[in-house]
Amino acid sequence: MSVAVYNHYKRIAAYNSNVELDKSNVLLVGETGTGKTLLASTIAKMLNVPFCIVDATSMTEAGYVGEDVEGLLTRLLQVADYDIKRAESGIVFVDEIDKIARKSDNPSITRDVSGEGVQQALLKLIEGSIVNVPPQGGRKHPDQKYIQVNTKNILFICGGAFSGIDSIIKSRVSVRSLGFNRKETVVSQPNLLENILPQDIKKFGLIPEFVGRLPVLTYLNPLDKPMLLEILTEPENSIIKQYIELFKLDNIQLVINKNVFDLIVNYAYEFKLGARGLRAICEKLFLDALYDFPSEKNKKIKEFKVDLNYAKSKLAGFQLSTLQAAS
Repeated sequence: MSVAVYNHYKRIAAYNSNVELDKSNVLLVGETGTGKTLLASTIAKMLNVPFCIVDATSMTEAGYVGEDVEGLLTRLLQVADYDIKRAESGIVFVDEIDKIARKSDNPSITRDVSGEGVQQALLKLIEGSIVNVPPQGGRKHPDQKYIQVNTKNILFICGGAFSGIDSIIKSRVSVRSLGFNRKETVVSQPNLLENILPQDIKKFGLIPEFVGRLPVLTYLNPLDKPMLLEILTEPENSIIKQYIELFKLDNIQLVINKNVFDLIVNYAYEFKLGARGLRAICEKLFLDALYDFPSEKNKKIKEFKVDLNYAKSKLAGFQLSTLQAAS
């Protein structure tokens, strides 16, 4: 992603070059909660070009209830204060791109309203063409005034979880022997996405024409326990610091034992929900306290200490196979 963004800057700067520089759109694959959208929003804070994040799930084929694909450029225009020249050198992050995969590997006879039809509508938009954009977004209609935007220099970064694609990769990289005693040798890797190829994306349900317009295919590694622990405690806006602030608003000091952090991380790692799983576990852990402490009878409580025993009792409803195996 960093190379694509850097080259995007160079393309904009090299407007007097004799060689025309084409853009390289990016397809970013990673499990849920690994930071795809966070990467995009962090870049948005650092860049001086218009940058917006749009969602592919609300898009439908032209003529159906939902948003037209041209509507994603409306957000870019809004970020650029409707300065068309600035918007035409911007970057668009299209999130949840895997949700517009077609429903079967064979071309559909009937219309795939929010799947293959959306991909076909996005083809010219992503490759580069002059598009009529409704100024206020939403559905286009004949009496509306449009803003013409040239997407030739707009960089598109698409991201998605592509749930289930690991089984497609696994079936491709596994080695099967012939004969009566057939054996299957499976390539054991912590992250099968390292082997991802455009043909896997095609088999998942994105049409070849669409995959071809996203030449840079990359992936994110799943979060391990040390990384989850850092996310839980270290950032300025970390989840633990948010709960400390929540209790502080009720004049209560929250004190958490370090062993509790490891327990939360173990649960989050087991759930395979990435960084989002941390918040779900913390909600379960602190829910009763957040409900009881603001009441009149608990007004005198000024400190709330959370130790390992308390955490285990509150999280007892969750199943954690690693802890059960250890016991």
